[in-house]
Amino acid sequence: MNVLAIETATRACAVGVRSTSGLEVVRVVNDDRRHTEALALAMKAILGEAGLKPRDVTRVIVDRGPGLFTGLRVGIATAIAFAQGLGCELVGATSLELLARGAFDAGVRGKVVSCVDGRRGEVFVQTFQLDDEVVMLKVPRVAVPRDVVIEWATNGAPVTFTGDGVVRYFADFDAVPNGAVFDQSVPSLHAALTIGARREADVVVAPLYLREADAVANFATRQRPT
Repeated sequence: MNVLAIETATRACAVGVRSTSGLEVVRVVNDDRRHTEALALAMKAILGEAGLKPRDVTRVIVDRGPGLFTGLRVGIATAIAFAQGLGCELVGATSLELLARGAFDAGVRGKVVSCVDGRRGEVFVQTFQLDDEVVMLKVPRVAVPRDVVIEWATNGAPVTFTGDGVVRYFADFDAVPNGAVFDQSVPSLHAALTIGARREADVVVAPLYLREADAVANFATRQRPT
């Protein structure tokens, strides 16, 4: 099975491919939110590097969020168009799950809190248990970083934090006495490729939005002139 992975939920635009022969290539092609400009060219380049043509792809897996609103729309729309145009299967995974599985693949065990930078002074978070497998303990939610830090510092349970939300608010998360930080800014493409090959294909892949877009929020809160 030839699997193509698309990651645009964070500031980074990244793609990966794993061929039937076992060759795996992953690339972070842009880390400055230029998903629209970078994604299509990156897909073409990485398929060429793996010796594949678009029609050779069996499955496409895409990060469906939570994350940056525009990036998610670009990635999911591209994945859907690619799958429909070439008749390959489509799989979705969340950014928080990919972070947890990336930590798992690196040998992290115990409780893990995946944190994606949500901007506006917030993070998208979800707690997982990593033992023999990755198990979701809580549903994804929006939180203030300091509240997450206080929650874990207070309960005293050992925990590992990971994701670009942790990178942005590193001083806060690093101060948790019972915590550790696993450095992982981009949801794992290796994990995405594994999930893409193993998970049952989705009929529909929809973005996971935990709140409204920044533009909508800004418009709604803007005070009209009197």
